[in-house]
Amino acid sequence: MNTLKKKTTLLIVCFSLSLVNAQYEIKPPEGYTPNISLMVSMLEDLKDRINAQVKDLDQSQTDFLYDKDANSIGSLVMHLVSTEAYYQIETLEGRQLTEDEQKRLGVAGGLNDESKKMLKGKPIQHYLDLWNEVRQKTLAGLKTKDDAWFASNIEDGINYHWVWYHVMEHSANHMGQIGTIKNRLPE
Repeated sequence: MNTLKKKTTLLIVCFSLSLVNAQYEIKPPEGYTPNISLMVSMLEDLKDRINAQVKDLDQSQTDFLYDKDANSIGSLVMHLVSTEAYYQIETLEGRQLTEDEQKRLGVAGGLNDESKKMLKGKPIQHYLDLWNEVRQKTLAGLKTKDDAWFASNIEDGINYHWVWYHVMEHSANHMGQIGTIKNRLPE
């Protein structure tokens, strides 16, 4: 077999194997309109990946700060809870967080010294359970909306699609921070 045929055969085999071994696909779940369904798929994928990164952390790892200005993994996950709760209530329910919701879910909306003090001593599962609770409400709320709503403006220059894209990109950003913190955890 000549060299060109060998290289071509190798490329075809590698390409075929990459298709067979593909691990990730965006598979829109049923029950949502097309554009919302794609967003739900991406939101769920990011949440699953973050959950996989943190679910086995012990308390010292959940609360670990690599310097005085850093955030812990627990506070970052709670920040994701707070962000999603805020946008879910504002966009899907058309209201603001109640005082009780702010204390329970909104505590990490702005990561600061006060929230850092409050977000210690809780196991990672506490934050993941809150995120599951908020996500279930998000999913239920998005099922009641359609793509016309998704494309409509909240205010000039901002539509609902952008807001939920922001929630998604926010999760991706903090997933990277969580990975960095995990790499700095003491042995």
